[in-house]
Amino acid sequence: MVLVAAGWVGRRDDARLTVMSDFNSAAVHEAIAAADPDAPCIIWRGKTWTWGETTDRTRRLANYLLSRGVQVPVEREYLDGHESGQDHLGIYLLNGNEYLECMLGAYKARVAPFNVNYRYVAEELLYLLTDSHCRAIVYHARFAPTLAEIRSNLPNLQILIQVADDSGNALLPGAVDYEDALASASPGRPEVQVMGGDWAPDDLYILYTGGTTGMPKGVMWRQTDIANVAMGMHPATGPHTSFDTIEEIVANASGSARLVILPAAPFMHGAGQWIAFRSWHTGGPVVIQNVVDRLDPADLLQRCEEHGVQFLQIVGDAFGRPLIDEIEGAAAAGTPYDLSKLTFVLSGGAALSAPLKNRLMDALPHALILDGVGSSEAGGQIGQVSTKASGQQATTGTFICTPGNYVLAEDLSGPLEPGHEGIGWLAKAGRLALGYLGDAEKTHRTFPTVAGVRYSVPGDRARLLQGTEASMGGAIIELHGRDSVTINSGGEKIFAEEVEAALMHHPDVYDVTVAPRPSERWGNEVVAIVQVSMGSDPSDDDLLGVAGQHIARYKLPKSIIRVPKIQRSPSGKADYRWAKDIAGSTPTADTQSDH
Repeated sequence: MVLVAAGWVGRRDDARLTVMSDFNSAAVHEAIAAADPDAPCIIWRGKTWTWGETTDRTRRLANYLLSRGVQVPVEREYLDGHESGQDHLGIYLLNGNEYLECMLGAYKARVAPFNVNYRYVAEELLYLLTDSHCRAIVYHARFAPTLAEIRSNLPNLQILIQVADDSGNALLPGAVDYEDALASASPGRPEVQVMGGDWAPDDLYILYTGGTTGMPKGVMWRQTDIANVAMGMHPATGPHTSFDTIEEIVANASGSARLVILPAAPFMHGAGQWIAFRSWHTGGPVVIQNVVDRLDPADLLQRCEEHGVQFLQIVGDAFGRPLIDEIEGAAAAGTPYDLSKLTFVLSGGAALSAPLKNRLMDALPHALILDGVGSSEAGGQIGQVSTKASGQQATTGTFICTPGNYVLAEDLSGPLEPGHEGIGWLAKAGRLALGYLGDAEKTHRTFPTVAGVRYSVPGDRARLLQGTEASMGGAIIELHGRDSVTINSGGEKIFAEEVEAALMHHPDVYDVTVAPRPSERWGNEVVAIVQVSMGSDPSDDDLLGVAGQHIARYKLPKSIIRVPKIQRSPSGKADYRWAKDIAGSTPTADTQSDH
């Protein structure tokens, strides 16, 4: 149940194991802005908004929303983990200053913002805005026609704010222009009612899942928890620790933690939001690429060069391969990019293949190539660092087990010990999401309590290995992939991501997705949908021969389908529903039946 009226009293599911210091992102941003109002906060398309200017604009947006009657009918302490007591703001925008302003402005109004996939057709958009109980929406004018199709079916949607763009679309009936809304509102600190007179750490952060394997679900977090585990609001000792005061956060934000960061992922994807707020929580600016309706590798690298970007966030090979192609091509043409300040390249949301990591290390020998694993339900979890200086070839799929992360037994009876031969569930304890908006059953299933400890178990399968000297004795997590895209073939479980990684070792494979197809002999069989590099035409036997060097023979695809382009979400994640449709629409050719 989602609550939309005051007066309800219930109980709260406590998501934390221990009491930690708690802070709201709005309060933190205001404190950092007060300390250094003239520092750059957002950089986009030749314009820089300072921290002071961003404070002014987000206060105005908050005051406009408050003037339209948004509210918090029920405080967090009276709610279960799948319930929300706040009004919700949909953000239906491409990347730009407005997206980040809307998130922060909503926090200042104590409204819970959530991401809207701008690729949705009308039917999908109607589902999302209905499921989210959307009260207000900010949208680019180019999306107005799609919103207009379903407007009459959304009685709860009462506030429409339209951001002008080059589409030329007029305001929808009842909508207000974004800049006009800001101009009409007070720049004063918003007056919100909350115990203690400040913004509440319990206020919600909502992130809708991508829906690539099922219907999108709204994952709800306490702001303070997501800020700690995914947005950098923690000391250098790691997200299992926390700051004691906002003054400590402000002091940290004026030091070496401050970096120039460019999140290349769409802000409608959690990875993009998390890295943007990581920059803000540590006092740095967020740089936004000029081209935001698609990935333009030349534009992305030009912005890195122009602004001295130190931290670049991408999403797997879908982003990494076009970037490294552009870097190598420019160098070969004698016009290399100046990326001397680029110190960190982080892939979040999808893994980088080992061959691509090696190319990035060769092109950026001074940089750390980071592979991060996380989820909407657990935040950041585990990572892997590759460097040219190490002298070692990159790998993929194995990660050092850091505090708070576990592999639970398949029956969820408890954590497995390092060296256990069984494959279990990647899990996390500590600061976790509260649950799924409006779905008590899925909340309890994904966040089980085992021996008094609450875990997040989003669905990734993993094995816990004994540590090595290189990992300083710590355990190693061997990640196998998401259970929802596991293929049961001939009684064996085959992880789609493992097969994809094996095929990516072939130099002519540009991109690949793996999906199941019904088979009379195997129940299901593995099908690889492959996009080969331009000008190449490797045989199936050649592809299978390379993949067979990295995975067991029974895991190899029974069929390989070539397509001009692999379909992915704007965030770079595999679209497994599309892949399954492609695999199922191709006649079975049992040429690999002995695998």
